[in-house]
Amino acid sequence: MLSVGVYGLGLCVILLLGGCASKAPAPVGGWDWVGPVPDGYYLIRRGDTLSEVATRHGVGLRTLAGWNGLESPYSIYAGRLLRVAPPDGSPAPQPSAPRRTPAVVAAPATPERAAQATGTPKAPQAGPAAASGVSWAWPLQGSLAQRFSAGDRTRQGIRIRARAGTQVKAAADGQVVYSGSGLEGYGNLIIIKHNDKYLSAYGFNRRLLVAEGDRVTRGQAVAEVGQAVDGGGYLLHFEIRRDGTAVDPLLYLPPRS
Repeated sequence: MLSVGVYGLGLCVILLLGGCASKAPAPVGGWDWVGPVPDGYYLIRRGDTLSEVATRHGVGLRTLAGWNGLESPYSIYAGRLLRVAPPDGSPAPQPSAPRRTPAVVAAPATPERAAQATGTPKAPQAGPAAASGVSWAWPLQGSLAQRFSAGDRTRQGIRIRARAGTQVKAAADGQVVYSGSGLEGYGNLIIIKHNDKYLSAYGFNRRLLVAEGDRVTRGQAVAEVGQAVDGGGYLLHFEIRRDGTAVDPLLYLPPRS
């Protein structure tokens, strides 16, 4: 059975969502940056925000965003390099005094957080699906071979059993931003961008039916199952990603009848 290359898809997601556009060194030794961080760059850590990085380095938020080709809402991703010095080496402009912001009140636990904390599958809720602004549908019918687990890098999506040749359908309207087999561990892979926040990915296909740049509608065939074998049939690996981070697809897909 094929194993999931989580870092591979992570980088692909970052690039597709318009990551750093400056001439930063390319990642080496894998999909995340490995080795010493070059002068003038910062290695983004989990939980960082562009505003925090700008404050630490004495750079204005918009200036830092401009050096890295970022646009609002200035999303950045762990494992990537961020330019924190001017491209020409000139002194960085000083940021203006930060504005006072009201204290943040912790939000109540969401169904998604509850599902991840307990490990118990939850019925899809209207909340996450409605908030996504996307009308989701199942990519195919079949029994679940694997569920999502937020703490397991090999379980960043769900796997659905089906017969070889079964058509894989687009889970929502969008544009194909990747169609190929270049990401190790995903086999023949389709990635569809639905809006500025959400992507869906379809791996382990024997045949791809759409090309990069194609516009697709929910329910349109985009691939055929038949590359990865499971004891109960062939598998589709399916992910939904929000701002580049994998989320539980079962919280977005409609209930099955």
